[in-house]
Amino acid sequence: MLRLFAPLFLLLVAVTSSIGTAITKRPPQTLSRGWGDDITWVQSYEEGLNKAKKSNKPLMIIHHLQDCRHCLALKKAFAENEEIQAMADKDFIMLNLIHETTDKNLAPDGHYVPRIIFVDPSLTVRADIVGRYSNRLYAYEPQNIQLLIENMKKSKHLLPSEL
Repeated sequence: MLRLFAPLFLLLVAVTSSIGTAITKRPPQTLSRGWGDDITWVQSYEEGLNKAKKSNKPLMIIHHLQDCRHCLALKKAFAENEEIQAMADKDFIMLNLIHETTDKNLAPDGHYVPRIIFVDPSLTVRADIVGRYSNRLYAYEPQNIQLLIENMKKSKHLLPSEL
């Protein structure tokens, strides 16, 4: 009888372990808020600054509101763009905020949403990396996804004064 159960037990162990290794996706994170479940998100601005400095990666901050139609449209475009998702996960410290902050650095030209701000590892807000609109410098819309990709690439390089 033992001879019968031993092969079945080994087969069960083999199948179970291969199923476990086949699942490589991370579980959904509540911090993603729909912007990308495969991205590691920080909980606060302070944590983001600390991790940016330690890792020498830029911090990307997305300000949005959950019920804002412009934010929802940008979130959908952001989450569906594979290049953005890959860069965000690999090259950035990511933070999304659904509340306003009193820190002037996070609202250099006003409190509008959606707003995306880049902070380099020296903890300098990148005022040179902006969106398409002169009255809302850090605003992006779904049709500006290519500009956002270009700005993400720019933000990975330090300013000449920081080299």
